[in-house]
Amino acid sequence: MEARVVDDDQGRRHVHDACLEPCAIERGMRIIGGKWTGSILWHLKDGPVRFNDLSRMIGGASKKMITERLRQLEAQGLVTRQVMDTAPVSVQYEITEFGRTALGFLDELRKWSESLPERLAKV
Repeated sequence: MEARVVDDDQGRRHVHDACLEPCAIERGMRIIGGKWTGSILWHLKDGPVRFNDLSRMIGGASKKMITERLRQLEAQGLVTRQVMDTAPVSVQYEITEFGRTALGFLDELRKWSESLPERLAKV
């Protein structure tokens, strides 16, 4: 059920079917709504990416922040981490099948964002 506001006979407003726990939108935002999370998933869509390459792809994000987000995404099953047997050792990340389920709405968000009015495009 969806929460809604209704007026009673005296014109007072009441909320019916209020969410008592996080709704589906809130649960989803808790997973992918973190800063840089969507960008990380988006940049992994074409195949595995080494950490340093990923950090260069995401301008403005510190390596510490990217590392933090990648750990969260790995714990949630959205990405996998693989240590490469190279000298020096490198790490690459890949989006999982579950993570790919987010790409459809991330692409829609990208399209929506690209169509924003100029005053909002600089936010």
